[in-house]
Amino acid sequence: MGTIYTTQDTFSIPAPVSSLTLGHVGQLYAGSDDGSLRVYDLSTNKVSKAIRGLSGEVSSIICVKRPGSELRDAWIAHGRMISRFKLDTKKMIQTLDDALVSLTVGETKDRSSQPGLKLALNGNKSHLAFGLDSGVVGLVELGKKEICSSVQFISDRGNELVSAGYDHFVKHLDFIKDEFISGIQMDDSTLAAPENGISFSPPFVLSTAFSPSGVFAIGTADGRLGVFFGGERSTAPLKKKPKRWPGLSTAEMLLLKVADGPIVAVSFSQARVLTISTMLGVLTQYELIYDAQDDQGQALLKQLWQGDVKTIEKVNAMLVDERRIIVGGLSKDGKGVIEVWKKGGASIAAVPEAPLPEEQTPAKEEGEN
Repeated sequence: MGTIYTTQDTFSIPAPVSSLTLGHVGQLYAGSDDGSLRVYDLSTNKVSKAIRGLSGEVSSIICVKRPGSELRDAWIAHGRMISRFKLDTKKMIQTLDDALVSLTVGETKDRSSQPGLKLALNGNKSHLAFGLDSGVVGLVELGKKEICSSVQFISDRGNELVSAGYDHFVKHLDFIKDEFISGIQMDDSTLAAPENGISFSPPFVLSTAFSPSGVFAIGTADGRLGVFFGGERSTAPLKKKPKRWPGLSTAEMLLLKVADGPIVAVSFSQARVLTISTMLGVLTQYELIYDAQDDQGQALLKQLWQGDVKTIEKVNAMLVDERRIIVGGLSKDGKGVIEVWKKGGASIAAVPEAPLPEEQTPAKEEGEN
């Protein structure tokens, strides 16, 4: 098929990896379910900064550039809190007390069964959105105060976002006007029955992603991949931009069962190149083929590559760019693990387990030389 990825590095972490994001070039931010965050320098494979003692699982990370800084600030969702940290400081390890600002959202009586908060930042960096498992989508105007299973801003639409979650519903909203614009219910009216007539999981929407050109993709708990081409930006110079993003059109939608298990992550590396991961770590990369001018309106998936994770028992997060696929989750022994897959090249040996920096050299007992 042409495209080949091989494992470049494997990082071991004491606690399961729950979220990943890329900061400045060569920096990987990894959150864990023990309330810690590590910043890896990928040129040395070492932890350069860390945060510990947060209020719960680090479920989402958004990096924001600070002028003149090599390290991004980080908005972190942890437990039922959202905090902003400045990582470009002399302090190697920070705690919640070092946060520039913290907010508590979505209080519930039973926290044990609650999925984590998910964050998104709009294109002009003016608003931060958060999604709750209860179906509530909230927004914070940055500079004043801050903060579903997934929420995504539409990149060229300053007021519009898409949310999706465990109610099987994908919603298109104008958050400034507090207006519902459109939506699609992932139920029998939208979904064809599986080929074997049996589905062991409901069509919860577990993951979403936008391409640079406005194609929208979703992954569901029953292994279906949905791709919406209706909002893709036209390259025709004379075509007028529609007043509202028209992306949730069933007439320009591809919806197929492509996996045997839940699709926990979807990510675009190019306008029409999409990578997905199942919970058990089957990674598949597709080229999306669609011509809006075609009378048949047929959309196709062309598989470019497929592989299985090597050391991850359960995948929780994935990042993709044009050169790499980075996957995080937990290993068979319940610890955290990150695999970095590189396009082409040979496999490289695993990186030793990375505790927080101050834990790397045990303190001497009294009386030791």
